Amino acid sequence: MTNTLTRGVRVIVAPRYVPEQSEPSRSHYLFSYQVTIRNDGDETVQLLSRHWIITNGEGKTEEVRGPGVIGFQPKLEPGEQFQYTSGCPLTTPVGTMHGSYQMVTDGGDNFDALIEPFRLAVPRVLN
Repeated sequence: MTNTLTRGVRVIVAPRYVPEQSEPSRSHYLFSYQVTIRNDGDETVQLLSRHWIITNGEGKTEEVRGPGVIGFQPKLEPGEQFQYTSGCPLTTPVGTMHGSYQMVTDGGDNFDALIEPFRLAVPRVLN
């Protein structure tokens, strides 16, 4: 789990392995992650786009960019939060994700809300 604060925007990520949608014999491991984006600052912000960097256990990296998250570009007043769940398939039982959300304030200032690295791992794979 990670908890990162950038310019008043807190991003909390809680990953989990999804065994019922994984097929280890075919090198297919599915992970879900629940994200909470909370405005702990004093200015209204809107999420415009996302940038994820996904690395599997063999060091292969994939980047994902796109507008919003799960079809939304949430606007958050101070004290509000937005929560969503998404998924990530890997070809290895271990990997990492990190990235950023591109945000804009009501005043027009753009900034990146960072998402610290978090581990995707099948339980009991790592000691």
